[in-house]
Amino acid sequence: MNLQVNYFALYREATGCATETLNTEVTTPEALFKECAERHPQLERFEASLVAINDAMVTWNTPLSEGDRVLFFPPVAGG
Repeated sequence: MNLQVNYFALYREATGCATETLNTEVTTPEALFKECAERHPQLERFEASLVAINDAMVTWNTPLSEGDRVLFFPPVAGG
């Protein structure tokens, strides 16, 4: 299936891109992140990382569908 992947903050820096379109056979955001990490070795999933599908926050095992836009958010620190 074709998916659009959006990377934010540290993830955008690690991949060198904000968005990419992938043709994949994975079925969950967790598996998609692992596939992306194989393409971008600097990409690291942190315990507090978040994921959204089509602008709705979801769990890492939510099923993906053709044409979904998947957004990966690294943990945020502030002060």
